[in-house]
Amino acid sequence: MRIGIDLGGTKTEALALGEGGRELLRLRRPTPPDYDGTLATIASLVAEVESTLGACGSVGIGMPGTISPATGLVKNANSTWLLGRPLGADLSRLLGREVRLANDANCFALSEACDGAAAGAACVFGVIVGTGTGGGIVLNGRVLTGTNAIAGEWGHNPLPWPGPDEQPGPSCWCGKCGCIETFLSGPGLSRDHLAATGEKRSADAIAAAAEAGDAGATSTLDRHAGRMARSLATIVNVLDPDVIVLGGGLSNVARLYSEVPRLWKTWAFSDRLDTRLVPPRWGDASGVRGAAWLWSEEEAQPAGG
Repeated sequence: MRIGIDLGGTKTEALALGEGGRELLRLRRPTPPDYDGTLATIASLVAEVESTLGACGSVGIGMPGTISPATGLVKNANSTWLLGRPLGADLSRLLGREVRLANDANCFALSEACDGAAAGAACVFGVIVGTGTGGGIVLNGRVLTGTNAIAGEWGHNPLPWPGPDEQPGPSCWCGKCGCIETFLSGPGLSRDHLAATGEKRSADAIAAAAEAGDAGATSTLDRHAGRMARSLATIVNVLDPDVIVLGGGLSNVARLYSEVPRLWKTWAFSDRLDTRLVPPRWGDASGVRGAAWLWSEEEAQPAGG
């Protein structure tokens, strides 16, 4: 049995997978906005899963940010109470076993590469476009973490080929201006729509209005598709993936799957593009499934019983 934990800013979800990726049990709890409470919530979820199913399992954690290879401490997390903390070591101590941790975007990409929308592809780039904007890379079924544990951190590069009205760009929580995240995230989409129309709408409301034929919302989504096309073209130029899978709330915007591939051909350094842009198979469940997939079935077997 493999247990995946998706540690989010507002909720923490646990999922137990059996043989062949079969879902056995899913639980969810609010995430306390403090470190000790977060540790206790994860330990409680693992204990409840194992008690309910009568078996022990391997534990993988999908988390905001990542573990610094240099210090073993959390870095780059927008859940700021985790920053500078030995999350991996503390969880291993609490749970009495080795725990594997990975960035939540890496877990999303791994889930979709293992048995999701990109199953069978050698090179997969997974994109999270929601409250923030992140990415993960999976090569031949394995997450590429990188020397500095930041492989796939696509959202904190500058928007490529910016127009005059896109410079210097909005301020980002990372301390820079004009990051891809500030344009493509849900809050970025809402900010762009407000600036263009004077209407304060959520990303979901903008997408729904565009579907209903609202001209202002349609223009906002057209700008968003163009910016996503430019941004993903840089991924194609560097990584040349077989499949790019969109995740997060904005992955539900159907027009992105036709518009972005039509537009990214202008920016990619190739005479043709065979890279596929696809929606996720597992949707919101991809992150927690990917956390469980941080352990293979063979590795998890000794922990079962």
